[in-house]
Amino acid sequence: MSIEVNNESGVAVDEESLVRLGRFIFDRLWLHPQTELSILLVDEPAMERLHLELMDEPGATDVLSVPMDELTPGTPGRPTPQGMLGDIAICPQVAAEQATRGGHSRDDEMLLLATHGVLHLLGFDHAEPEEREEMFGLQRELLTEFLGRPAPKETMA
Repeated sequence: MSIEVNNESGVAVDEESLVRLGRFIFDRLWLHPQTELSILLVDEPAMERLHLELMDEPGATDVLSVPMDELTPGTPGRPTPQGMLGDIAICPQVAAEQATRGGHSRDDEMLLLATHGVLHLLGFDHAEPEEREEMFGLQRELLTEFLGRPAPKETMA
C-alpha cells in the first residue's frame, strides 16, 4: 500500500495521521494492499488554480479528488484489484476556517476532508439526497472508528 503525502501548503500538518487514516480506510473497504493514493496539501492560491482547472469554479475549496483507475470498495472475499486510486488535494487554510465554524480542531477537519476525498475516489457522491446519506454515513462511521470517538461535524462547503 502506497500512500504519499506531499505538503506544499506552508502549514505544518500531521502527515502521519493522514497516512494512518488512508491505511485504515483501505483495510475497512477491502482495497488491494498495493493500492496507491497521493495526498497533496496546497495553499489557497494553488487550490484556487486547481479548482478552476478541474471544476471550472472560482475560489479555493477544501478538498478535490482526481480518480485514476476508477476503483470501488471491495468485499471481504473479493478485495479491490491493485491500482492507482487517485489524487486528493486538501487546503489546510480552508480546513482551518471550516474547523472553526464546526467547533473542532483543524487536524480533525483534515481527517474529515481526507476521508471525504477517498470516498469520492471510490465512486461515492453526494449530489442526490440518498447518495449524500450513504456517503456521509460511511464517512462518519469510518472516522468514528478511526478516532475512537464521535466524528467531527461535517462543515464542507
